[in-house]
Amino acid sequence: MNAIKAASKLLDHSPRSEEAQTLARLVLALENNELFELGRLYTLRYEAFDLALSILEEWRSGQSPRGMAKLFDLSRQVRRASLS
Repeated sequence: MNAIKAASKLLDHSPRSEEAQTLARLVLALENNELFELGRLYTLRYEAFDLALSILEEWRSGQSPRGMAKLFDLSRQVRRASLS
């Protein structure tokens, strides 16, 4: 499973988890060309850390633009839910 699909699945199934929150922040920072505090990645379990690095790699290479759009949308939903 590619990183974008795996991240979408995590955000969809566990939107309130700390890992989902961190990945959502990363994705939104990428989408909006904003700063992201890299130290947040070091708080993740190894599997989620590896997933974050894979997201960066797929985003950089431009793979799966349709999948990335879904991931951006899920990330927005996770952030909105965490703020309410």
